[in-house]
Amino acid sequence: MKKSMFIFSALLLIGCDNSNPSSDSTPWTFDPGSSENTPWTFDPGSSENTLWTFVANEGSFGSNNGTVSMVDEFGEVYETEVIGDVVQSIEVYNNKLIVAINVSEKLAIFDISEAGLSNWVEVDLSGTPPREIAVVNGRAYVSCWGDSDYNVYGTVPGYLKVVNLETLEVETSIEVGIMPEGLVYDLSNLWVANSGGSTLSKIDVTSNTVTETIEVGKGPQNLILNNNDIYISRRWYEVYEVDDQGYWVDYEELHGSSMIGGSEIVMRDYGSGIVCGGSVVKFNDAVYRSYNGGIYSLDSELNLESAGRIGEYESSPYSVEVINNFLWFSIRGDVDENYIESNGTVRVLDSSGAEVSFYNVGIAPGDFAHWAK
Repeated sequence: MKKSMFIFSALLLIGCDNSNPSSDSTPWTFDPGSSENTPWTFDPGSSENTLWTFVANEGSFGSNNGTVSMVDEFGEVYETEVIGDVVQSIEVYNNKLIVAINVSEKLAIFDISEAGLSNWVEVDLSGTPPREIAVVNGRAYVSCWGDSDYNVYGTVPGYLKVVNLETLEVETSIEVGIMPEGLVYDLSNLWVANSGGSTLSKIDVTSNTVTETIEVGKGPQNLILNNNDIYISRRWYEVYEVDDQGYWVDYEELHGSSMIGGSEIVMRDYGSGIVCGGSVVKFNDAVYRSYNGGIYSLDSELNLESAGRIGEYESSPYSVEVINNFLWFSIRGDVDENYIESNGTVRVLDSSGAEVSFYNVGIAPGDFAHWAK
């Protein structure tokens, strides 16, 4: 089964095929080793920029071409130079941008101003590829896979790395389930989706200990809090046949959702379908899950309500996030016969579901983060 684990990792990190134009965003040059620590900045001219929406461009797995695109309040798009291999997720905390870079096994942290990014520093996470970030009490909790080796990380427990954002030191590691992914904080506990299994880990952030492990169904990925209930998107693979070398020759990607509401746990499997990233968001006072080229509202039994669909794209959004009551969809580009992916796009939809903005960004756009002055 050694090589089947490689295919599994490639499916997770490559994602879905889409058709989109190439990016025409403006690149910056920044050497993080420079003694002058020159920032990525731009000249705003007579109009002062007061906000940024950041887009994590994962890049192609193993190609070391991950970047961050930055959209200013005037709709101009700028793109950093390469900052690592697979820019997995981003988070804004105060005036800092925190970037988890999966294959490079590090965090990159920047200062944010109205002019751009500066003061690039890094936190080494060698041996534990980072996935998602949640900031609680001045500390970045980073979900990390348990090993760098794709033959191993799908079979061993992962960790939450707790990084002090003042000292930039890893204070402790909390062992959780296999391949931890999404995080959500409910003001008392931090919840972790263990995507390689079927559980959520509940973390007491005062003691940094696991206080409960809850079964929620196979492949928990992303989490959102709604009225004290935790909604979970799920994605997993069923392998029916492998060849003599361990390659998957017959397998199926499956999808579902779960919800923890007090002592009640609701689980719903959808079977196969076009889902890709599996985002779950709260929008227009309802919970939505990405599916089949858009997002669908969920009823109390987690059924997908087609009447509540928003967005209709040829392929499902890789990631969806609500920013200032607008939906931001990241759409990945084409992958050719040589597995080279073209640049992706971002689509912004209003509360009625109408597309109001379109941005060309980098390769494999995923996570979003927002900063306002």
